[in-house]
Amino acid sequence: MNLSFLDKWRKRPEAGPAVVDDPEGAAMLLAECELLRAQAQTEGVELDDSVHSLEALDQLRPAWRDDPEVATWLGNDAGCYLGTVLVRTVPGAAWKVWPGGEPVVRLASGREVDVVTAGRDWAANGAPELCQLYAEAAES
Repeated sequence: MNLSFLDKWRKRPEAGPAVVDDPEGAAMLLAECELLRAQAQTEGVELDDSVHSLEALDQLRPAWRDDPEVATWLGNDAGCYLGTVLVRTVPGAAWKVWPGGEPVVRLASGREVDVVTAGRDWAANGAPELCQLYAEAAES
């Protein structure tokens, strides 16, 4: 699945300030996760931006691993979804964009979580689990 709007957004040199200037708009864009939401819906899982939905995702049958292209995009979505749950449920968590255009979540402690890489690892290997990543970040 080609999500060209995300590629264009990541390549823009002003992507960092866009998150600062319009954090709600950036959060909405990062929360879309269309491929992940479709995959979850097919399996009867509702993604409601809660920790429980992360646990449900961890239990999905990983049929996407048969298609490397789908796995990569699903991993991106899983990372963005993990970040969305963190930003919406952990006090002080916020989206930030690294200079290369990679969205990360900055926690109140100052720690930055590379959620997209974590999502790709989860999609490819099933580990670490999304709920585990959430728990580790939430306690920081």
